[in-house]
Parts: sequence; structure tokens; C-alpha cells
Amino acid sequence: MSETLSPNTKAILLLTAPLIIGRGKDDQRADLLTPGEYTRLAVYLRETGRQPADLVGSDTDQLLGDCHPIVEQDRLKRLLGRGFLLSQAFERWQTRAIWVLSRADDTYPRKLKARLKKDSPSLLYGCGDREILDSGGLAVVGSRNVSDSLVEYTYEIGRLAARARRTVVSGAARGIDQAAMRAALESGGNVTGVLADSLERTVMNREHRNLLLEGRLALVSPYDPNAGFNTGNAMRRNRVIYALADAALVVNADANKGGTWAGAKEQLDKLHLVPVYVRSTGKGSEGLDALRNMGALPWPNPVDPDDLDAVFQPDVPEKPDRLTQRALPFDAWQESMEPELPPCPPASRTADNPSLDPAEELYRTIRSVVTQLLAEPKKAAEVAGELDVTKRQAEEWLKRLVAEGVLEKRSRPARSYVIRPEDVPAQ
Repeated sequence: MSETLSPNTKAILLLTAPLIIGRGKDDQRADLLTPGEYTRLAVYLRETGRQPADLVGSDTDQLLGDCHPIVEQDRLKRLLGRGFLLSQAFERWQTRAIWVLSRADDTYPRKLKARLKKDSPSLLYGCGDREILDSGGLAVVGSRNVSDSLVEYTYEIGRLAARARRTVVSGAARGIDQAAMRAALESGGNVTGVLADSLERTVMNREHRNLLLEGRLALVSPYDPNAGFNTGNAMRRNRVIYALADAALVVNADANKGGTWAGAKEQLDKLHLVPVYVRSTGKGSEGLDALRNMGALPWPNPVDPDDLDAVFQPDVPEKPDRLTQRALPFDAWQESMEPELPPCPPASRTADNPSLDPAEELYRTIRSVVTQLLAEPKKAAEVAGELDVTKRQAEEWLKRLVAEGVLEKRSRPARSYVIRPEDVPAQ
């Protein structure tokens, strides 16, 4: 854990965090900036060439006054004057190996910032290896009160994810969440647990300490490490679970109630961050049927790691129907909302101007980079992630390279690309 807070994170903590010491109450908590207020303040600071750290220190009266239309100057002064309370809280977190990141930190999880944008948590508290947070994986969620058969079903999913080297992401609640996490850990896999409350108490649990130290478990929360349970917080943390994953399986859900239902419904109706699957075997439920009607996909019941890989790349119809997009698989819906991308143009050379046009020059650079990336098989989504482009654009380049004979597309691993063993055409 870092021994110091970045200046920006320090300012954000002072403005938005309750800084609870133990289980005591913080009399200033009602004065904290709400997520919406902080976002508006952050936007203003960015637009004026400033950052949160500029609010802390000497000679800040002018800046605090400039911010008055967004947040009252006296309120900002009260919050920023909590430096001693922050030092106490931070010392307590350090003794428990709890770290804290803000959206302004370079080490803040990329998936959260890219997917949730301004709605990503301004602060993220955690314990364990932070690199796990950017590993993606399979979110497994479900109800707290479930039958033994569903717990065993979930155990099999967790074990398979571990065998496939896919991180399990869940909410650490009893029932389905804990079953998936425990199974993956017992099978040697990695797990991200996104908590809605009591992070400090959870990381001090003897069951978790060795796993945290081994770097196989990361526990995170967008809420103060000593915050108690709050229904609203539990609902809002669901989007963090989905944003940190690459696909999600809903094992069980009660229709129109509960956090599992609310989180899945938000993904299907609004956020569309990852493909959402629902259990397709065993006793059905009204909740799972309703999610299917909203566009969730039936879980294909993979039996080996290669089969599991396929759930991260659902089959996509060639021409998605915009009128029925809610019933389409996730990638099909996503592509129906994206503008059409023109294919890479052919080379353009003339006798008077032998140089390539800019588009072709870019493509040649991409071709060189991609052939280096694909010494081992990778999927389009993985290539897109490494190049920091959309999956659609990566697929256009990959298809052209296949057509040129530079790459070959394989069925195992499912829908992956790899450089042909023959010599690559001259660049």
C-alpha cells in the first residue's frame, strides 16, 4: 500500500468522505458533497484548468470564491479543514493494509473509468492486489437465500472460472455471491469482491487475510471502510460489479425486488456494459424469465475453459434489428447503436506521388503492431483492449489481415486470431 495519499485524493476525501473512525458517528457527514455535487465541481475545475488538489493549501480563497456558484464557499472551507480527522482515518486504514484511490489517480481501475465515466465512484477503498481489478472476468450474482442445489450449481461455475483463469467478480453477500467466490478461491483462481459495507471488518477476517496477502483476492468498496449497511449503497455498488467484469451470470433473482434484480435490470435497460446471462437449467423463476424478456441471454452451460471463453463473445446476428434491439445479445445491441465504420481503404499510389495516403500508412503501422501481438492466439476484444480502440474497429483490421493471409482465424480458442506460421508479407 502507498504510504501517502496523492494531493488530489486527499482533497477528494476531505470533500466527500465521512472519515469514520471506528463505529463512531461523524457530525459533519451531512455536510459532505454528494456524488452529483462533486462531479459538477470536478467538471468546473477541469474546465478552468485546475484540479481538486488546488483547493487545498494556502491562498485558496479566490478559488473557493470562484467555486461558490457550485458549492458555498463556507461549506468548502469546513470540509477542507478536516485535515486532522483525515490523518487519523488514514493511519487506521494503513494499519489494516487498506488503500484508497480516487478517479484522479493513474492507478484507478481503467474499466471503471472507461465504462462508468463521470458516474464511476469518486473514491475506491480496497485491500489486496489492485491489478486484479483490471483483469475483467465473470460476474456471478444472485439472491442471498437459495437452496443447496443452487449453491452447488454456483460452486461449479466458480471452479470452472478458476480453471479458465477468469477472475470471479461478485458482491461478497451470503448465498450465491459467497459461493462463487469461495469456489474460485478454493480452486486457485482470482476473485474481486465489491462490498457495500464493512470493508474494514471484512479484510480483518482471518479467512481472507492469507488470500489477500497471496494476491488472489481483492476486496473493494466505493464506501468508507467503516460504513454500515445501507440499502441504497448496496443497490448502487451493483454497477461497479458489472463494470469490473467482462460478462455476468445471474444465478437467481426475485422479480421486481432486491439488489440482484435491480442491478441486472439496470444493465439490460440502461447501461449495457457487458453481456448478461441467466441460469438456463434447473428450476426456473419468475425473475429469471423476466430478465430473459428484457434481453438477458440463456447461460450456455459451458463444461470446459474453451466453452467458457465463448460466453465473453456472444454470437452476433449480421444485421441487428433496431426495432427489437432489447431482445438481441449484448454485442449485437451495442453494434446496432454504433455508427458504421468504413473498411480500411486500399493503398493509393501514383507515379507522381509514390507515398501512401494517410489511411493506408496507418493501416500498415497497425498491421505491424497486430502481427507482433498475435504471436499467441487472441480474440478481437483482447486486441481492441491492447490497442485502446473499439472492438468493431479491431475486427475490421483483423478481417482484412485474414483476407490478406497474414492471420488465420481459429475455432479454438473460440473466435481467436493468430499470425500464420508462414513468413509475414514484407511491410
